[in-house]
Amino acid sequence: MDVLTLPAYGKINLTLKVLGRRSDGYHDLSTIFQSIALADILTFSRCREGIRLETSGLPVPEGPENLAYRAAARLQSRYGFPGVRITLKKQIPLAAGLAGGSADAAATLIGVNTLFNLGLTPGQLAREGAALGSDVPFCVIGGTALGRGRGEELSLLPPLPTLWLVLVKPSFGVSTADVYRGWDASPGPNPLEAPDEERALAAIRRGDLAGILASLGNDLEAVTCRLYPEVMAIKMRLLAEGAERAVMCGSGPAVFGVAADGETARRIASRLQETYPETIVTRTL
Repeated sequence: MDVLTLPAYGKINLTLKVLGRRSDGYHDLSTIFQSIALADILTFSRCREGIRLETSGLPVPEGPENLAYRAAARLQSRYGFPGVRITLKKQIPLAAGLAGGSADAAATLIGVNTLFNLGLTPGQLAREGAALGSDVPFCVIGGTALGRGRGEELSLLPPLPTLWLVLVKPSFGVSTADVYRGWDASPGPNPLEAPDEERALAAIRRGDLAGILASLGNDLEAVTCRLYPEVMAIKMRLLAEGAERAVMCGSGPAVFGVAADGETARRIASRLQETYPETIVTRTL
C-alpha cells in the first residue's frame, strides 16, 4: 500500500460530568462520547524521510503545532519508518469542542500504522493517543463510549439510534483553561441542565431515543455561558427554531441542536446560517 485516505470524525459529548480537580491539574470527568459524520479528510503516502504535512480548507498549522504532525512524529520515534507525507483537508470547525485536532491525530495514528504495517492494535494506538490529548483515544476507537479519568479510560457502548444534529459555532473561541477555572470557583451545573448519565446509559442500552434526549447535558455549559453569554443565545435560538434539545459541545463554544429528522435539521440550519456562518448539519454515526 502506497497511499491511504481516511476520514477523521469529530465528536460530541452526550453527557459530560466534572467530578473534581486532580493533583496533576487536570479534572476527572465522566462523559458519554459520540462520533459524528462531520469529518476532516487525511491522505497518507510514503516519502523518503521526515514528516511533511500539507493542509487545505480551514487554516491550521503545518508543523509540530499540529496534532496530526505530532502523532506521526510519535510513531516515527517509537516504532521507526522512513517518512510520511500527510495532506489534511480541514473541515471540522476549530476550537469548537468537536475534537477536530484529536480526530486528526487519531486518523494519523491509524493511517501510519496501516501504511507502514507497524502491527499496533487499536488498544495500543489508543494508548499512544493518550499522550497526545485526552480525546484522542476515543477518536481512535469511535462510535459511542463512556469515558472516565481525563476521558481516556473508555468503555464501549451499543450504537446510538441516529440523531440529526445542527452544529452552531460562533465567531469566537473559548479558553478551556478559563472554563475549568470557572468550574473550580463555583462547581456544579445548573440543576435544570444537569446531565443524567445513568439514565443516558440505560437508554442507550435499550435503544430508547426519548430517554437519551431527556438525559443530555453538560456540567461545563453553565460556566461557559456565564463567561460567553452568546453561547446561551445560540442554545435558545436553536430551541426556538425547533430543536428538541440543545447542548454545548465539550467546553464550547459550539452548540449542537437535535432535530427530529434531516429535513428539520436543514430547515433550522438555514435560519441560523446568516447569523452564524459556521452552522453545519450532520448526524451521529
